[in-house]
Amino acid sequence: MSALADTFSNFVVRQSGARSARVIQFSKLSGGAIQDNFGLTLELDGGDRPGRQEFVVRQDAPSGVAESLSRPEEFRVLQAAFGAGVTAPEPLWLCEDAEISGRIFYVMSRASGTASPRQLVKGDLTEDQRRHLVRRLGAELARLHTVRPPMDSLAFLELPAGNNPALSRVALYRRYLEEIGEPHPVLEWALNWLEDHAPEPGPTALCHCDFRTGNYMVDGDELTAVLDWEFAAWSDPCEDLGWLCCRSWRFGGDDREVGGVGDKNDLLASYREVSGADIDPAAVSYWEVMALVRWAMIALQQARRHMSGEQHSLELALTGRMVAQMEYDLLNQIPELEEGQ
Repeated sequence: MSALADTFSNFVVRQSGARSARVIQFSKLSGGAIQDNFGLTLELDGGDRPGRQEFVVRQDAPSGVAESLSRPEEFRVLQAAFGAGVTAPEPLWLCEDAEISGRIFYVMSRASGTASPRQLVKGDLTEDQRRHLVRRLGAELARLHTVRPPMDSLAFLELPAGNNPALSRVALYRRYLEEIGEPHPVLEWALNWLEDHAPEPGPTALCHCDFRTGNYMVDGDELTAVLDWEFAAWSDPCEDLGWLCCRSWRFGGDDREVGGVGDKNDLLASYREVSGADIDPAAVSYWEVMALVRWAMIALQQARRHMSGEQHSLELALTGRMVAQMEYDLLNQIPELEEGQ
């Protein structure tokens, strides 16, 4: 690890114009099933950022999943989001020379606080603090969704087929199921339902596509950073809203629809105030179902990474066991939506 710390430190020195750097702390951060993340604290002598600086280095993992962006692509998405005023880590420097550390990586600023779902869902936040946080989340998504195609810097992102993100997702997940070659009748049934009930698409915008509790940092009751942009895509804004409200991301706080933290009405009200857009709650509910299917597909792919020997990992193996829970939730949520129509 010390050699890797020196490698990243030397890279920062070159990029920042510092005369030298002293490594104060270097460690691999928790999480990162798709990428490897390292915390790097340096004391920089001179340059653009003199003094004590805290960074995160985000590097390719040994293997990935089909939807995940490359590190250069993720870096450019982060630049676009940061430029739109989203509370995201500042993207600093990209290294596309894999020979430097063995893999491609980039460096960004490090935010304070915690992303722990347990602390955010089951901690001691008051109801007013929860409402404040949920409204901040709605405002962040509204700002992100101001980024619209075309953008030269995001030319690597493909537009949804037929300009219909929902049906494009359905077709993609059907292909995934065919490639996996395992029987999953509940997922097949859910995909048929999603095809039959697809809403009229909203405006195509840059979506985070993994905006949920666990992927944002909070210090006290203040949002400090939206993290993990590797799944970003052009899509319907309701995809992000539905993903955030998906049952899979409530972490035991099932009565709080927004990531186990707060109320969906507060989220949508804040989103409307900042964006000026009228969001249909039924469309958000539809994308909550899509979120369950999508998470099941990702879980199946994660398990295959372990089972194939591509990347042995207990975390990846256990993720595959979660598919049954998503199928159970689908069997409950779709009838609930149909009864409410």
